[in-house]
Parts: sequence; structure tokens; C-alpha cells
Amino acid sequence: MPPPVQPVRPVFVNLGPRSYLVQVGRDLLKTLGEEVNKKLPDRTSCAVVTDSNVGPLYAETVLASLRAAGKKPCLITVPAGESSKSLSWSQSVLGEMVRAGLDRKSFVVALGGGVIGDLAGFCASVYQRGIPYVQVPTTVLSQVDSSVGGKTGVNLPDAKNMVGCFHQPVHVIADLDTLNSLPTREWNEGFAEIIKHACIRDASMFKAIEDIAAGKGDIVSLIRRNIAIKAVIVEADEHETIGTRALLNFGHTLGHAIEAAAGYGRLLHGEAISLGLRAAAWLSAQVSDLTSDDYERIVALLKLCDLPTRLPDDLDTEELMRIARTDKKFENGKIRFVLLRKIGDAYVSKDVMEGHLKQALDELRK
Repeated sequence: MPPPVQPVRPVFVNLGPRSYLVQVGRDLLKTLGEEVNKKLPDRTSCAVVTDSNVGPLYAETVLASLRAAGKKPCLITVPAGESSKSLSWSQSVLGEMVRAGLDRKSFVVALGGGVIGDLAGFCASVYQRGIPYVQVPTTVLSQVDSSVGGKTGVNLPDAKNMVGCFHQPVHVIADLDTLNSLPTREWNEGFAEIIKHACIRDASMFKAIEDIAAGKGDIVSLIRRNIAIKAVIVEADEHETIGTRALLNFGHTLGHAIEAAAGYGRLLHGEAISLGLRAAAWLSAQVSDLTSDDYERIVALLKLCDLPTRLPDDLDTEELMRIARTDKKFENGKIRFVLLRKIGDAYVSKDVMEGHLKQALDELRK
């Protein structure tokens, strides 16, 4: 008989009255209802928001767990993909919540990857001026990044995450068994955010990432390690007002522009961020103190995780710059750009100009 699976210590996100636990482990979906009852014992009706890929795999388990705990869930399914993270689809989800009879004492469960987490969280934040929601991330990317921290929102056609608000979940359940169904490409894209965390906070994580890429190592502990990094940064700067949380944007200024310019869906979020990471690391070697060896090490790790490092030829530099200027990190025409002094040591710089970004894009074409 195999030994029992040892529970993984939850990560506590300490935000005072908005604090919550992030459970990390395996076979957690079956106990979701019990966990929700601990946090929301007086709320019965709920919406489980998912997508057309995740729903057929895991929705029935989640619905059964909620019903066993005395909850009354309704299932809302949107098409899989970035295009569902929009104002039009948020209106559709909110309309279904109304038709299901949800009220101010209801709650939402976000079952899926980053798109679903952001969309469902946004709908929860504005429905009847705000109701609680539970994050159940089912991808590497959403487990290590987007499910924690309370950023919710949807895209506009030319600008990612332009409409949204801060709305912390009341609980997060990261069941690693859901990662077993990920296609290779979706598995790989999550490692862009993991590499980002290693770059900004934990150089020693490079070895753990290399082990996983080589088919060994402990993915559970790596996921938990990343969640803990995200939690500490969010605790220090929940609403991104003092600059600490901005460090999580390393690689995202150009990454978001590339994702939008390519057309949502052509490049996965993590693939676009991989290109943004290479650009930001290259600029760190030009403008800051990052050594060329560290730059090459970052690029090598991206390649090891089968992430793209070369910009598609058909993406126009001027179009990318036009989109980048709409980014929230541009303020009064100046760029708050995250650079590295060395791997594990990031800071927000005001020394990066638009000309530098164009040079970085040129570098990405090589």
C-alpha cells in the first residue's frame, strides 16, 4: 500500500480583515465544500464560473462537493480562452447570476485558469456592489500568480487588464491534480511567472526550476514556494501604492503589449511574458547592473522551459509601443519599469525611456 499523501502547509496571506489561506496539495476539490463552509457558513447560493475546457473535467466534482456541504450552486460556463476576459462576457456572466437568483448573501467560485479567476473575481467584485469569491486555480500560471493577490479585471481590445479592481478572495484552493490535464503548452507557460518570481526574489529557485524541467524535483513544493513569494509581496503593498508590488510586473510592460498586438489567443499569456522577461533582463544588463552572464542564464532557463525568446517578425515595433503607452505603468508619460540589479534583486526604475524599449524589441528579433 502506498504511503498516504502528506498535507502541505497552507500559505497564509495576512491582510488583516481580508486575510485568507491558500491550500496547496492534491485531491482537494472533493473537500472544497467543507472548506467553503468554514469561511462562508451563512451563505448558500453560489455561482461556479468555469470555461468550456475545465468545466467538463472538474465542474461536477466541485458542484457535488458544494451540494454535500449544503450549498446551492449554479454552473456558468464561458468559452475557453483570453477572449472571454472581456466586458461583454462579464455582462453575460452577471446576467446569468441575476437569472439564477443570486443576491448579496451569495458567493462565486472561480474554477479555471487566470482568465476565469480574473473574470469571475471581477464579476464578484461588482455584483450587488461586491460579494465574496473563492479561487480554484487549475493551471500552473494561475496557481503561482493570478489566484493570489486580489487583482481582478477584464481586457479592452487594445489594453490588457485595463478595467478591474482589487477584490481579495476569501479562500484559494490549489489542487495540483488539476495540472495533470494541462496540455504541454499550457503547462510551460506557467513557468514564465515562476521564472519571474525567481528573478525578482529568489535566485536559488533556478535550480528547482531546472530540476522540474528535467523531469525530476517536487512540483508541489515549487508551487507553494511561489505562492509564498507572491503572498509576502502582496502583504507589503496590497494596492500597489508604495512600489513593492510593482516588482511583480517584471517582464509585463512589453509582455502585455506583445500579447495584445499578437491578438489575444495567438500567444498564451505566459509566452508573451517570456518575451517580456527577456526584454526586461536585457534592459537590466544595459541600464542597470545585471551581468551578461545572468542575462544569458535567464534566457537559457526560458528556453529550457520551452518558452519563446524571439519576437514574431510580423509584430510592428510602433504598434507595440502604441499599446505599451496605454499600460498602467506609464504615468504622465514616464515609465515605471522593473529592472534587476542581479538575479533575486529587483527594483522599480525611472531610467528606462521609450528609446530603450524600442532597443529591447530590436533585441527580441535576434
